[in-house]
Amino acid sequence: MAKSKRVGFKLDMTPMVDVGFLLLTFFMLTTQFKPPEVAEIVLPASHSAFKLPDSDVLTITIDKDGNIFIGVDSQNLRAALFGEQNKLKAGVQVNLQELDQTIREARTRNPKLRTVIRGHRDAQYKVVQDVMDVLQKTLVTRFNLVTDLER
Repeated sequence: MAKSKRVGFKLDMTPMVDVGFLLLTFFMLTTQFKPPEVAEIVLPASHSAFKLPDSDVLTITIDKDGNIFIGVDSQNLRAALFGEQNKLKAGVQVNLQELDQTIREARTRNPKLRTVIRGHRDAQYKVVQDVMDVLQKTLVTRFNLVTDLER
């Protein structure tokens, strides 16, 4: 019995490399990067593990110096509220007197907005209380306070 000669074969890897680069390009082009924070915030600790909503969020940020920033998650709404130049910013600084009108306009343009307050843990309570008073005056009775989950 004679052994038959083994026939070698060549596998062309070009299509697999092409698919790999196509996938890499796809993920690079569709990734949405998180916009930079408007202020450096160290959140207070809490035991609550309630998850924040993913969309239709109106964020009011209070830094440790008492500056108030307001932002929304939709670029189109940001452009309508704060102008085209602020479309890519995570938030815009407002004073307490402008906050009332800005919240009313944002909620008029998107009635499904849910309000979130992110306050620095060293921020003065008076500023946070003033923001909550403005929310109550604009008939926003439900809002979330963002905290850091305590380990």
